[in-house]
Amino acid sequence: MDMNNENNYTRLCGHIAGSPVYSHSSRGQQFFTFPLEISRLSGNLDRVNVVLRQEQLAALEPGDSGKLCVVGELRTFNNRHGEGAKLVITVFARELFFCDEEDSNLVRLRGTLCKAPNLRCTPMGRDICDLMLAVNRHYGRSDYLPCICWGARARDAALWTVGTVVRLEGRIQSRRYIKVTDRGAVEKTAFEVSVTEIEECVPENV
Repeated sequence: MDMNNENNYTRLCGHIAGSPVYSHSSRGQQFFTFPLEISRLSGNLDRVNVVLRQEQLAALEPGDSGKLCVVGELRTFNNRHGEGAKLVITVFARELFFCDEEDSNLVRLRGTLCKAPNLRCTPMGRDICDLMLAVNRHYGRSDYLPCICWGARARDAALWTVGTVVRLEGRIQSRRYIKVTDRGAVEKTAFEVSVTEIEECVPENV
């Protein structure tokens, strides 16, 4: 089984929210990025950036009706340009195709906690726990993915330690916030995995 499919799986279905633009080049290939908007049951939208190879651009051409399904994995990289988020999270597309499905947003990860869990309480009195998950991929690299748990799952997760291996399911969500800088208030977007199911992996299942 492909290690990335086993550790890191994402499937999104939503509307293309912008034209692809050049992102970067790597190993002789050019990569492009575009935003995909996925509706939640609440009616709110998550806007996720998708990265694809140049030869996959043709898969976006129909674009007249229906929704786009993206199957791939979550990727992260450190932004050292000084503008925007320091940790950039995208979905790397393995497959792209148009469909007539309802909007969907599914993430499955298996990785290692690389920071101590942070349990806190929202202003509404709900427990929430922040986790940072290191997920291995090929060539000895890892993706570092922020995740959040709620309620009883948050309280359980708060008892884990750095090095604990977990398996989880959830969705990638975008969250806008205001950051005050020397140049005034700036609107930014944070990305994180909102966890619906999570469990600690016993050694024989790792």
